[in-house]
Amino acid sequence: MKKVLIVLTNVTRYQGTNDPTGLWLGEATEFAETIQKAGIDVDYVSPKGGFVPLDPRSMKYTNESIIKFYETEDFQKRALTNSLRPNEINPDDYLAIYYTGGHGVMWDFPNDRALQQIALSIYDNGGYITSVCHGVAGLLNIKDDAGRYLIAGKSITGFTTAEEIIAGKKSVVPFLNNQAVEKRGGKFKKKRAYKEYAIQDGHLITGQNPFSPRAVARLLLENVQ
Repeated sequence: MKKVLIVLTNVTRYQGTNDPTGLWLGEATEFAETIQKAGIDVDYVSPKGGFVPLDPRSMKYTNESIIKFYETEDFQKRALTNSLRPNEINPDDYLAIYYTGGHGVMWDFPNDRALQQIALSIYDNGGYITSVCHGVAGLLNIKDDAGRYLIAGKSITGFTTAEEIIAGKKSVVPFLNNQAVEKRGGKFKKKRAYKEYAIQDGHLITGQNPFSPRAVARLLLENVQ
């Protein structure tokens, strides 16, 4: 059976500052747990491979299921310590790719050609490209074989400008997700700040914020089970 590939960031700080960032923990654990409970295996990859930092702010927004998954040896070893490198990935092994968030991804996801090629190969094989929150950064620069942005004309969601303002990070992020999506011809959709929201447009499934990873997983499972 094919697996789902979960993409994590290697970025440890907001660029130009000493403020730490990294993976938003729940966006990995809640998605992975939902997928694995459905009987589908997951692998973890990051742009550089190896160590994946956690956004310390994400540790304030946990619950029992997030912490239990975080404590598992499998997650600690395969996701946080020894994530795979893109050159170790065979896209044919996966039915979907899922880009997690945390502000760090805004620096290492958008221009990673290797990850873009993996995602496009999965998509061209009939698989799904999915993301949550800032993970939409991984979709921004994927282009099809004709050189068009993959998200052009598609309904997409991600962390909103209103949510960025509430988080106090609007002044330090390198771009705003809604503007970046619209610049590439995508149709940015949103609901109320910090409420669960996920949408599907063809083989693209995206979630708005840290409360949406399970919703993304459920939409994906509706399509592949």
